[in-house]
Amino acid sequence: MRTPAWLLCLTLLTFAIGTDDFVIAGVLPDVAEDLDVSQAAAGQLVTAFSVTYAVAAPVMAVLTARLPRRTVMIAGMLMFAVLNALAGLAPNYPALMACRILAAITASMMTPAAFATAATLSGPERMGRAMGTVATGLTLSLVAGVPVGTWLGGTFGWRSTMAFVVVLSLVVALGLALFMPPLERGPALTLRQRLAPLSGGAVLVTLVAMVPAASGGLMAFVYIAPIAESLSGASPDELAVLIAAIGVAGIAGAALGGRGADRFGPERTVALSLGVQTAATLTLTLLGWLWTGRVPIVLAGAVLACWQIGGWAFNSPIQTRMLRVAGPSGTEALALNTSAMYLGIAVAGMVGGAALSGAGATGVLVASVLFAVLGMLVFALSFRFFPSADPAAAPERVRT
Repeated sequence: MRTPAWLLCLTLLTFAIGTDDFVIAGVLPDVAEDLDVSQAAAGQLVTAFSVTYAVAAPVMAVLTARLPRRTVMIAGMLMFAVLNALAGLAPNYPALMACRILAAITASMMTPAAFATAATLSGPERMGRAMGTVATGLTLSLVAGVPVGTWLGGTFGWRSTMAFVVVLSLVVALGLALFMPPLERGPALTLRQRLAPLSGGAVLVTLVAMVPAASGGLMAFVYIAPIAESLSGASPDELAVLIAAIGVAGIAGAALGGRGADRFGPERTVALSLGVQTAATLTLTLLGWLWTGRVPIVLAGAVLACWQIGGWAFNSPIQTRMLRVAGPSGTEALALNTSAMYLGIAVAGMVGGAALSGAGATGVLVASVLFAVLGMLVFALSFRFFPSADPAAAPERVRT
């Protein structure tokens, strides 16, 4: 079945946002030298974007709840383009930091709207598949967007990287204006009515489960360089190939997760995807303990590919579940889910760093397994006591 143009535009939206979030990491030395700051200070541009996004997402979802989603995304991408253009012209570090923070706030109001819109326009029978397609934009940003932006930065200077994001943003805004169909208006709800489902057990327990699950799933990625070096003695070139390969696996995982959510339901797909990822992480741990000598890079890569497939297959079904249990607060619930995920990433960085210092790369993998198992247990409780609505139930209607 042919992918509709509006769905491709939403996928490109997440691609642009994901690229902007992480591409600074690829041009840190250039930014640091040009703005006369340390690389550690330049690295805070990535941290500031991620933290701001996590904090702002639920706030912006509430503030824009009454606004037409099509307008929010088009205007948001135009503002995103302007802010990245200003970032490319920034004369100093404080100005660049301010642009990054404002860009993160702008991005935080668009991604939940994009996923909710995909769910609405696709219909309940293809909801997971549509959101899985949108999620591939985030994965593709790591595989293609960041490398392209890094190459541009290395060839023409880091400011050209910002120009790349500007072009992407303008293309998305134009595509949405041309191809996004009219959307049915949702019910006019008060702020109290809109927030009420967010205080229910179904949403809260799912958010609690999301933090350790995200930590366990992403800890190995945060520290993939020392893990690959410890297990297989991977060189920088081999590491680059390895990251690209597991990125492709992540794209496949995002698509499989969407299809699984539609066919088997979000709960079963979440359980399966987390199970695959946890099993792969445990396998890496056992290889680190039991394998004599270096683990062949091909074997380590194959296990990491399975790990990445499970991790990205998790994204779409958990968002499908959120839309079902949150009712008219679907977009706000997706925003909170994003915040919980980013909190999990922060925990992964801190705990993984402590594990790496205390027990090496294998310690990181052990910590990752423990967090993943904890997430699976809390999700199991959530599914047991707060099952989602019937699959035929329509998702939140998104305002025009």
